[in-house]
Amino acid sequence: MSKSDLQSIINDSEINNMLEIPYFKPWINQNDKNSVINALNNRWLTNGPILKIFENELKNYLGTKFSSGVGSATHALHLAMRSLGIGPNDEVIVPTFTFVATANAVRYCGAKPILVDVDLDTFNISTNEIKRKITKKTKAIIPVHFGGQSCDMKEIIQISKKHDLHVVEDCAHSLGSTYGQKKCGSIGDIGCFSFYATKVITTGEGGLVTTKSKKIFEKIQLLRSQAMSIQAKDREKKAKWKYDVVDLGYNYRLDEIRSSLGLSQFQRLDEINKLRQKIAEKYDKKISKIKGITIPSTKKLRNHIYHLYTIKIDEEYPLTRDQLFTKLHRNGIGSSVQYYPLHLMSEFKDDYKNKDDFSNSNILKDQVLCLPIFPKMTNKEIDFVVSILK
Repeated sequence: MSKSDLQSIINDSEINNMLEIPYFKPWINQNDKNSVINALNNRWLTNGPILKIFENELKNYLGTKFSSGVGSATHALHLAMRSLGIGPNDEVIVPTFTFVATANAVRYCGAKPILVDVDLDTFNISTNEIKRKITKKTKAIIPVHFGGQSCDMKEIIQISKKHDLHVVEDCAHSLGSTYGQKKCGSIGDIGCFSFYATKVITTGEGGLVTTKSKKIFEKIQLLRSQAMSIQAKDREKKAKWKYDVVDLGYNYRLDEIRSSLGLSQFQRLDEINKLRQKIAEKYDKKISKIKGITIPSTKKLRNHIYHLYTIKIDEEYPLTRDQLFTKLHRNGIGSSVQYYPLHLMSEFKDDYKNKDDFSNSNILKDQVLCLPIFPKMTNKEIDFVVSILK
């Protein structure tokens, strides 16, 4: 297949032409493309110098001591659980209002995710519900910073200290989010970030683990590369062929190609978040006038970077949430429901038959709708989305 034939297929693909305003558009500029091409000129395409620079930049930005690039946020969460020794008969507290990867990372280790309800306004984990679900088996809490706004980390840390629990921050939505003077990912024992295509910055697929603990960092570094005692680059440098495998490890590395894209994107992280915030301000001003729609709220001591712009559809609105979703799609506008609670999913519902435990999430599942928001979204696109809401 020729290059022109391939480009024609891409240009004509149903995905690229389906929606006038898609739910998300990645912002890939010429610098990003040049960075990827430059990475391809290097001999070491994995475990190379670009990954190390990317990790150091993020570590310094977040204010943590160590960082480890991995293949996804799912990898990051799994490695976090492994590094803390989470295993069979352990319990880890997880919000039901999250992507399944948060809970699956616990299950991968043979432990049990204990789902808890969330706050009606921020969609973040309820600290009162955390307290209610702690048992003698509880080993950790995974607060998910929903949509780009931090959870109540002060109270979560207080709870963790009282009960001697680990805190693993799920920062998939929150690169640049803050609580007080600290950035998300530097507050708990471990932070886990996502660089998926729709996230604040992207590597296509990718993730990061952050920690202030050297012990945790060294365990993660070991496990992400099949728990080999010495890596290929060091074997060559030291003229050694022999290596040992000292634990159950994984191929969870972040390669140089994706690292180069992430490093280039990171250079404009603050700009990306400011653009998102400006779009959210415009949405707020226009949508707040529409009866029956509740706009996002921001709590004290924290910012909001609006990875998601999530509205709630109330009874006063003339359409249900699902009807509005369909209306937007028919008009060429993408939207998303984040999330449908885990306790209602087929894989989990048999373990959570007491639906009263999740009263807020049971309400939110029929109300929330995430509108398009991406850095280069135009005023015309914003106005068109709002016009369909009216």
